[in-house]
Amino acid sequence: MAALTSARYEPRMTRDELEHFMREALQEGRRAYPACAPNPPVGCVIVRDGAIIARGYTQPPFEHHAEPMALAAVEGSLEDAVMFVTLEPCSFHQKTPSCAREIIRRRVGALHAAMLDPHPRNRGAGIEMLRAADVVTSVGLGSAEARRDLEPHLWRPTD
Repeated sequence: MAALTSARYEPRMTRDELEHFMREALQEGRRAYPACAPNPPVGCVIVRDGAIIARGYTQPPFEHHAEPMALAAVEGSLEDAVMFVTLEPCSFHQKTPSCAREIIRRRVGALHAAMLDPHPRNRGAGIEMLRAADVVTSVGLGSAEARRDLEPHLWRPTD
């Protein structure tokens, strides 16, 4: 897992706490399927002061992704909050707005993504957008479990 450092925010969680909150995000993602198809069943939780303050999961097509669903449940700035999401936030606007842009707009302090999105329009672009906006990020926490949940639903090149 990448180190988390930033002048803006420094999360203070133990490894056990980090893993617990990512498991909670994974549980949220499992609530999404099958209604979210063909989109991947992504889950998200937002944590402040050691407690989950919002939850989200991918909604049916043309509706919220996991991150905006969770963000809609809380008001104001989230500079002191940590987001746990099972797949890298999308960087582009297609059927729904960019999740990464909304996370930046809401000033989320830190974000843990279980894995990068292999979609050709993402592939790390969402994480790079967040880092450029000084959102503390890491990728890889809970990746094995996330991959098991998401792999059948992720973008794959056609033969």
